[in-house]
Amino acid sequence: MSMMRGKNNAEGEEGAGRMKSESQGQSNATGEVRRGQVIFAAYLIVTVELTLLFMQFGVVPYLAKSLGLDSVWFGYLQTTFGVLQLVGSPIFGRLADQFGSRAALTLSCASASAFFLLLSISTSVPILFLSRLPSVFMHGLPGAQKVITDLTAPSERAAALGKLGLCFGIGIISGSTLGGILSTKFGLFAPMYLGLVGSLINTMISIVWIPSTTKTKSEHRKTERSSVFNIREILRVMKFPGVMEIFLVKVISGFPIGLFLIMFSIISIEFFGLEAVESGYLMAYFGVLQMVVQGLVVGKLTSHYTEQTLLRFSILVFAGVGLGMALMRTVWHYCIIVVPLVFSFNMLGTITDSMLTKAVPSSDTGAMLGICASVQPLTRTVGPTISGILYKRFGVSSFGYLQLIVNE
Repeated sequence: MSMMRGKNNAEGEEGAGRMKSESQGQSNATGEVRRGQVIFAAYLIVTVELTLLFMQFGVVPYLAKSLGLDSVWFGYLQTTFGVLQLVGSPIFGRLADQFGSRAALTLSCASASAFFLLLSISTSVPILFLSRLPSVFMHGLPGAQKVITDLTAPSERAAALGKLGLCFGIGIISGSTLGGILSTKFGLFAPMYLGLVGSLINTMISIVWIPSTTKTKSEHRKTERSSVFNIREILRVMKFPGVMEIFLVKVISGFPIGLFLIMFSIISIEFFGLEAVESGYLMAYFGVLQMVVQGLVVGKLTSHYTEQTLLRFSILVFAGVGLGMALMRTVWHYCIIVVPLVFSFNMLGTITDSMLTKAVPSSDTGAMLGICASVQPLTRTVGPTISGILYKRFGVSSFGYLQLIVNE
């Protein structure tokens, strides 16, 4: 009897263990599905936001012109946008660390809603300038990067972040197309109305699909509560080993290309002699390359090579791009050069973002991504003056020589 009882107890324990194992497996599978849904929602929010932004980028110059703004004042309008984004990026990252990804992304989408609302009633120059104000918290891309960083393993992070470039490419192509069609058929304010509706939908997606915090409970407890405007706390992340060096590589290596892209609309007209339609085709080509590189190439390379190797390789390619730009004479030359340009530009950005988020504690990834996101606004703020001087005094080749020198 005792032997039978012992056998039954052993079988019962084995069965309980099996049920517990199966329950844990189901729980893990459910968690994996939920994680995939949250990451997909982040990709969707970024795609919609970038589409709407590129849509208004193509329309605002015409709106500004209709309100009587000349090129100088339009430059001030663009600089205002750049300065606000520059100031807001680190604060937004800190806010994501303090209050969670949902709060940060919802704030970004709500700010975009206010941005398009003000644009839709911009019947005077003061309101047009006022419409730039909400852009201080319009940071959907670093918000999505924060979600992805928290929910992916370090080995998967670069590939997952790289897919955001696919969203960027879709945004360039669909946004530019939509802006042109809507403004031509229904007037200049039609894209703004669509932007308002799209941003409100994004806000709802963020509230419903993004969890309040994407960090684990232990990581969330480690986050110290202090003011999101604390500059000392924001800059503290730059003191971790290796962070400053990688960040300087990120800023300096891509700066000359950033200057070139700022002047590209003028270069395409004066240097390449393109019409507006042809410039649109060139932007679409750029967008397709972006999608291919970020969606297909980056992920495959990160699974076969170390991030350090890929970083060195992208800098080397950047130097070659600089030499090609220095020798460039026609738009067909540019169409060839832009292939390695897009590759190195995107690879450098993705790899440095991945390396920097791994170099800081998980409780500070938002602040780090916020600082990374300030690089482009910084270029847009100081870039117009520098690129204007380079182009006027030394021509298009000066951007190539500068690119070659800084990446040697």
